[in-house]
Amino acid sequence: MYMDKLQLLGIKFKCKLGVYAWEQQKSQILLLDLILGIENQAKITDSINDTIDYAQLIARIRERYAHQSFQLLEALAEDIAGFLLAEFDILMVEVRLVKPGILPDVREVGIHIVRNNQG
Repeated sequence: MYMDKLQLLGIKFKCKLGVYAWEQQKSQILLLDLILGIENQAKITDSINDTIDYAQLIARIRERYAHQSFQLLEALAEDIAGFLLAEFDILMVEVRLVKPGILPDVREVGIHIVRNNQG
């Protein structure tokens, strides 16, 4: 079996995220990079039915997190990884989640995790 890696980089989505009350008052724009490990038959069939529908995956992420609230990047990243592994036919997911401009003189704060279907 071969595993290919599909990249979806710079996904913008909204979620309430933060420890402080003012951070929870309204959704913030977060940045998400995903690398998905897939068994890619589409390279042979050239059919969307044999790969991940990127637009659907991104729409599901935006829909799922639009009305949710998390305190920590770590918890949100773990939830994203678990959601994608459960809902899509993927073998592995790398999640890089960034909260831009939250600290003075710091461009972004983020986390990078790797999870697979074996645990």
